[in-house]
Amino acid sequence: MAEMMAFGQQPDVLFWVGCAGSFDDRAKKITRAFVKILNNVGVNFAVLGTEESCTGDPAKRAGNEFLFQMQAMGNIQVLNAYEVKSIVTTCPHCFNTLKNEYPELGGNYEVKHHSQFLQELINQGKLTVEGGVFKGKKITFHDPCYLGRANDVYEAPRNLIEKLDAELVEMKRCKSNGLCCGAGGAQMFKEAEKGNKEVNIERTEEALEIQPNIIATGCPFCMTMMTDGVKLKEKSSEVQVFDLAELIAQAKDL
Repeated sequence: MAEMMAFGQQPDVLFWVGCAGSFDDRAKKITRAFVKILNNVGVNFAVLGTEESCTGDPAKRAGNEFLFQMQAMGNIQVLNAYEVKSIVTTCPHCFNTLKNEYPELGGNYEVKHHSQFLQELINQGKLTVEGGVFKGKKITFHDPCYLGRANDVYEAPRNLIEKLDAELVEMKRCKSNGLCCGAGGAQMFKEAEKGNKEVNIERTEEALEIQPNIIATGCPFCMTMMTDGVKLKEKSSEVQVFDLAELIAQAKDL
C-alpha cells in the first residue's frame, strides 16, 4: 500500500491478510492461494504489510475491550490515512470485526469475505472455474460462525463449491443451525475447559459421518480445528481439509 501511494496509485481493493494468514503456516497457504487467484484474474489489490495489526477480535472476545479499541484505533488511523474504501479478507473474524465493529470507532469500509469476493468475480465473468479435478468428489462445507450466523453468508461458499462440479453434501447441523468448530470467541488461544468431548471432535465426527472426500471451510481457525479433528480420528489419508480459495486455485491449476 505504501509503495502504491508513493506512485500516486490507489488499489481497487485492500487484501486484509490477518494474523493467521500472516503467521500460521497452514493459513499462509490460504493466503497464497487467494493471491494467486487475484493475480490470475488481474485484480488491482494491495496489502498493508507490516502496517497491518491484529483487528482486535481475540482481545474483544476475551473481554479486553480496552485493548480491542487500542488495536482498532491504530488500524483505523492507517486505513483512513490511505483512504481505503474496500477490503477483502480470508478470515471471518477479521471480516466481522472490520465490517460491524469498526464503524462506531470511525472506520467505515466496504468489507467482503473472500467467498463473496470470488463469487462476484465469477458473476462478472472475470473468474472461470473448471472443476475437472473435483469431479465425483464429495465435499462438505463447514460454516464458520462469524461468516454464517453472525453475517448470514451461506450461499456464496456453496455456490463456489458447486462450480467445482463436485457433490456438495451437507452435515446434519449446517447453515443457521451450524456447529462451531470450537475456536471462536478467543477459545483458539486458551486451554479447553473440562467437559466430556472437545467441540472440534464433535464437529469432525459430524463431518466424517457423511463420508466426504473433502471438508471445505472459509476460516483459518476452522481450518486448524477441523484438521486437528481429522488427524485425531486418523482419517488424514482419506479426508482432506481445504479452504475455498485453495479449492479454486487447484481447479485452475494455479
